[in-house]
Amino acid sequence: MTRAAVKRRLALLWWRQLALNLAPLLLINLLFGAGRQPGVLAMPLFIAGLASLFVSLPLFSAYKRALFALAKALNTIDEPAAWLSLAERRRPALLGAGLPTWIAALAVFAGLEAVPQILLALASVVVLYLYRVPRQL
Repeated sequence: MTRAAVKRRLALLWWRQLALNLAPLLLINLLFGAGRQPGVLAMPLFIAGLASLFVSLPLFSAYKRALFALAKALNTIDEPAAWLSLAERRRPALLGAGLPTWIAALAVFAGLEAVPQILLALASVVVLYLYRVPRQL
């Protein structure tokens, strides 16, 4: 595959992961969110969602190292292996970045209100944005 094809594929996978992270929150909120009263577990689940952002720290470090290795391997024989390594490091990182949104989706059943849900979803989107392939590559 050419470099442009790999970048396009990784971009499409990023958009797919974004949709897979946000769709459950939207669907669960649409189907089950109406009429829910805030429960006892709403605040602990919100705090757990915020704390789940720390899962991304070691995953981002591994992704960043793979990104630097790819930058060094550009236009060499090792470039295809570096692209594979980057994709391999990015896959669990994207899952870790989506944890706040998934916790917000579960917290709908505990009565988590709309503003904390939006905050957790935005936190996931911001962390997901870190895993886009830079234009310089």
